[in-house]
Amino acid sequence: MTAGTVVLWRHGQTDFNKEQRLQGQVDIALNDDGRRQATLAATALTGLEPTRIITSDLVRATETAKALADLTGIVPVPDPRLRERSFGAWEGLTQGEIKQGWPDAFQAWRRGREPEGVGAETRGDCGARVAQAVVEAAADLGEHDTLVVVAHGAAITLGQTVLMGLDPMEWFGLTGLENCAWTLMHPNPGREPVWRLSAYNLGLD
Repeated sequence: MTAGTVVLWRHGQTDFNKEQRLQGQVDIALNDDGRRQATLAATALTGLEPTRIITSDLVRATETAKALADLTGIVPVPDPRLRERSFGAWEGLTQGEIKQGWPDAFQAWRRGREPEGVGAETRGDCGARVAQAVVEAAADLGEHDTLVVVAHGAAITLGQTVLMGLDPMEWFGLTGLENCAWTLMHPNPGREPVWRLSAYNLGLD
């Protein structure tokens, strides 16, 4: 058995998002716009009748999850495997600052390669941990159940890539999620990949 629907929901806006700073695993809270986004999105997501909520343990995700918990009464379960991809020394910096300080690593990153010498987590490692957390949380739910996963932009994109049977080190077919947008996935029994994507970047302004 596994959940019939998995919702992967990105957290609301933070000041780092607004300033276009690379967040990674910096533990920054939602700003006022982010809290408004979370409230609006949570209202919409109640229509999917969530059964279980799991969340990254970073505060911007737990605050987003709380907005849905307040409406449903479901207590979110934190899982550190749902944290954003770590970007090491680059966290908290703008692209301009990264490009100036690490020009070669920045160009490699923009071309889809792994930036060396900055302590960044690989795309593959991030995707694998996120996918594992989702699969485990969904495993004991049934076809009429909905699992809501509250996480982060890169973490969700990379985790979904793994769930669809693709290599996140080589495949770049998903655009980034907007703040507080969500995606829908469903099991694909008897076929490959095991999970299929039915909707992407859904949300409310």
